[in-house]
Amino acid sequence: MRDAAEDSRPPAATPLVLSLAGRIRDDILGKNLPVGTKLVTQGLADQFGVSRSPVREALALLCRQKIIKQIPNRGFFTCAAPQEVLKASDPLPREANRAYYSLADDWIDDRIEADVTEQMLRERYGLTRTQVLDILMRASREGWAERKQGYGWRLLPVAKTPEAFEQIYRFRMIVEPAGMLEPGFRLDRGILSEQRRIQERMLETDIASLPAERLLENGSLFHEELLRMSGNPFLHMSLVRINRMRRLLEYRANVDRSRLRIQCSDHLQILDALDRNEVLEASYLMRRHLGGALERKSPLRWTPAGWAATGPQPSPR
Repeated sequence: MRDAAEDSRPPAATPLVLSLAGRIRDDILGKNLPVGTKLVTQGLADQFGVSRSPVREALALLCRQKIIKQIPNRGFFTCAAPQEVLKASDPLPREANRAYYSLADDWIDDRIEADVTEQMLRERYGLTRTQVLDILMRASREGWAERKQGYGWRLLPVAKTPEAFEQIYRFRMIVEPAGMLEPGFRLDRGILSEQRRIQERMLETDIASLPAERLLENGSLFHEELLRMSGNPFLHMSLVRINRMRRLLEYRANVDRSRLRIQCSDHLQILDALDRNEVLEASYLMRRHLGGALERKSPLRWTPAGWAATGPQPSPR
């Protein structure tokens, strides 16, 4: 028979809730949120592309971990300093779980057909139906899977090849510097201040301690927030989607943390120019910054004989 203590235990968290809890915890750490910062459920749901229900469950799980606290009738708040969050016991799984990496690797290396079914993926990776749906929905959000009409899923060849990866960076070299020269471009001092704080924090301590995924996300966020100031929502939406697509190759690569100091310094130079209202200079610095990233764009590099492995060193820009 079940005793009262067992009956009072909360139900086991689903893979989605565990994933969200890990991402929210990384977000608290990556943004160095002060103790007492309110965590808005709807804002987190919008940020991670889910409904409010799993976000509330993830926040409740973090409360049980004593990483955040809930104040009745007021909401959820941070209650631990970032380094204490990092050292918290019983670590939560990251969103990019092993099965997701495996599916991405199999697709990149042509070990799996483009048309797949949930049952086939369950058998191939030893997953539950819920876990398969989680990784397929994530692949869909990041632009390389879509649900077929009727039955099954199709994996899409976006950012699957070195050529596609290079085209993504060339697209960004066109769009991001030009966004600063749009007629609707307006400096947002709040965005500049927040991004400066994140970049400086990374230089001070976080490059060595943050998970690789968080470092990649910080780099993407920097560029997306600056392009948001263009006043052209279509430019911003395009970059968000492009950044999701390029992660497919980055999942299999090691982040070169030694280069992150140079990259963060580049970001701070761009912010300095914008703070001085030198938008044309900032646009030039952005193009130069992305041009440097293109030289280290993927685990492959072009040689006269074709694409050859040179070591996994994509830039988290």
